[in-house]
Amino acid sequence: MTEEKTPAHRATKAYYSRRFMESPDARPVRILSEYLEPLERFEDYNVRDTILIFGSARTISREEAEARLAEARGKNEGVAAAELALRMSRYYEATRQLAYRLTEWSKGLGEGGRRFVICSGGGPGIMEAANRGASEARGENIGLGISLPFEQYNNSYITRRLDFHFHYFFMRKFWFLYLAKAVVLMPGGFGTLDELFECLTLIQTGKIKKRLPIVLYGNEFWDRVINLDALVEFGTISPEDVNLYYRADTVDDAYAYITKQLTEYAVGHPGIGL
Repeated sequence: MTEEKTPAHRATKAYYSRRFMESPDARPVRILSEYLEPLERFEDYNVRDTILIFGSARTISREEAEARLAEARGKNEGVAAAELALRMSRYYEATRQLAYRLTEWSKGLGEGGRRFVICSGGGPGIMEAANRGASEARGENIGLGISLPFEQYNNSYITRRLDFHFHYFFMRKFWFLYLAKAVVLMPGGFGTLDELFECLTLIQTGKIKKRLPIVLYGNEFWDRVINLDALVEFGTISPEDVNLYYRADTVDDAYAYITKQLTEYAVGHPGIGL
């Protein structure tokens, strides 16, 4: 009688094991993946540096805001909120126009590699406007998305090969600033304020050594939201620290400042790094 053989067992390789890869022990591997995989894509696409644009995910386009207001007035419900959305939509349109102009400017430099590529957090609102403006100028653009407990999607204007989805906020933040040569902050909420103060802290402490111009766009908003002069009065920052950013209230002003700064400090110095 022939002895029946037990079928051979083939073990699963560790990196094919979902159980392991999603375990606490594999966290260093996941973190390293969020460094190496974007690095490979940026190198493959020859992205040398970026212009980073932050702002509220809640800000909608003028077209959408006008449609919502018309609907609200027709129902006689939610009119005040719709009117506010229409007022705030000017920042969506300003972002779209600024991203368009900066993309056209960067494409005209004639330098090797993709320089000063528009980059956003990948989501809706101001982020969408940034990617949309760059896309309308027929330029590649980047979206660094993040997984959140509530619904979060990357907008449809991002260049597909440069569309990212992160788990770790700190790895996403690393890629925001590692590539950036300029930062624009439109009106936004906690996330926008977090990015602003992280940029200021890294510059103030010398952790960012490259020239990194920061533009706060929209005086009506920023005049009411932050008061760094008060920090000077209380002695918690130095008087010169209030000069770490530039205030702009028009697309022309923001565009002129950013292109002047980049021409002087970055055009002849491609590359990345803090």
